[in-house]
Amino acid sequence: MDKFVTLTSTIVPLPIENVDTDQIIPARFLKATDKKGFGDNLFADWRYDADGRPRKDFVLNNPAYRGTILVAGKNFGSGSSREHAAWAIAGYGFRVVVSSFFADIFKNNAMNNFVLPVVVSEGFLAEVFQSVAQQPDMTLTVDLQEQRIVNNATGRTERFAINSYKKECFLQGLDDIDYLLSKKEQIEAYERRAVKFD
Repeated sequence: MDKFVTLTSTIVPLPIENVDTDQIIPARFLKATDKKGFGDNLFADWRYDADGRPRKDFVLNNPAYRGTILVAGKNFGSGSSREHAAWAIAGYGFRVVVSSFFADIFKNNAMNNFVLPVVVSEGFLAEVFQSVAQQPDMTLTVDLQEQRIVNNATGRTERFAINSYKKECFLQGLDDIDYLLSKKEQIEAYERRAVKFD
């Protein structure tokens, strides 16, 4: 996995609250067990009409908005625990999702798929939506080391929380297995000490 330290990107705004996992990736796409292609069906029912044509009024089909940061309304990722929702977001190319609240299971699934969920205050979120409405090419900077997000259009900064283990995995570009392998020498040393006490 690519290391995640600092990211500055334009954003894709989705100012809709209570977006659940069925809206992120509809249930009919869940038969696949491979992550490939899920990004093509991200927000499928909002993104395409019944004939599969892109809906011009949906943000992913608006050429004014591009980037690797999705900014969503409050309570993003609620509903079922499907990991496919995180697969779809990662598959589309998003590295960060910003919201004022995430469902816990979605938040964990996102981190397991190297998508960083950044929780901000409702005031910060509202300001970002206002900034992007005025300036579609505005950017956010996410500094994971400092646990800080910056609205570069206004200069406003907020800190965000993250589990220390997951933070280290992102910074080092390690999934759970890679993390364990990186600790192989320490694990083996512990096992040698443990055997002495048996």
